[in-house]
Amino acid sequence: MILAVTGATGFVGGHLVKQALAAGRRVRALTRRPQPSAEGVEWIAGALDDRESLKQLIAGANAVVHLAGAVTADRAGFVAANIEGTRAVLAAAEDSKVGRFVHVSSLSAREPQLSNYGWSKRESERLVEASGLDWTIVRPTGVYGPGDTEMRDMFRMARLGLALLPPPGRVSLIAVEDLAALLLALAERRDMRTIFEVDDGAQMTHAELAGAIGAAVGQRVLPMHLPRPLLSIAAAIDTRLRGAKAKLTRDRVGYLCHPDWTADPARRPPRDLWTPAIPADAGLAATAQWYRANRLL
Repeated sequence: MILAVTGATGFVGGHLVKQALAAGRRVRALTRRPQPSAEGVEWIAGALDDRESLKQLIAGANAVVHLAGAVTADRAGFVAANIEGTRAVLAAAEDSKVGRFVHVSSLSAREPQLSNYGWSKRESERLVEASGLDWTIVRPTGVYGPGDTEMRDMFRMARLGLALLPPPGRVSLIAVEDLAALLLALAERRDMRTIFEVDDGAQMTHAELAGAIGAAVGQRVLPMHLPRPLLSIAAAIDTRLRGAKAKLTRDRVGYLCHPDWTADPARRPPRDLWTPAIPADAGLAATAQWYRANRLL
């Protein structure tokens, strides 16, 4: 089996490639920059706006997993990466008559009115649904694990005994290893044209999540819920200080304040396809250990 992957150099993509190789699959992966050679991986130099590289990536592949996209951008950037990028990958997949297409979206697509990011992911889903491909769409909740940098600020703050949180609400998580396992399983399935929402099966309040992260770093934390106006000010400060590397942006404030970011049980994958194996306490502890080993805490 040849698996074509966009976003293979990213956090989730790296874990997917590792699991695919361990399962004896061949991987063809898109990359903007030179990558070290690896047995079983063919790196294709290119990008989502490079039609020829997409053709080379997908031609002859058995399945495509489309992971690439933007998580931080302005509206135009989200359109270019998440909407037009998906349109280009779909066109290449249709031209190559690929047998399977797995599209990785976001739970934020469920509430597209809250953020430009969520809107762009929902629009990308519409393109996939309208295609003639054998598709499945996956909406992960918060993805974390070794290699992640999106949640690092929460771990760093927890070491100081503090957690600055959005207004009270519910959240759920999924370990990156579990998400990668699901994507690989879906790439090998057929006729599952549906949208799955995935998490580890547990739900937490924001304060409980803060406590779990504190336990992972060995520190009791004080949760402090900030009202939306203060979050907006904090986002402006973070953007001013860190620019494109900011983790709290004005766009993210909208969906952070939404009260329920847990997977819909009716949209979870069937158990005979996949079940999560990593509970949050074990996964968060492993993530903290990785941060320590890489001097990121």
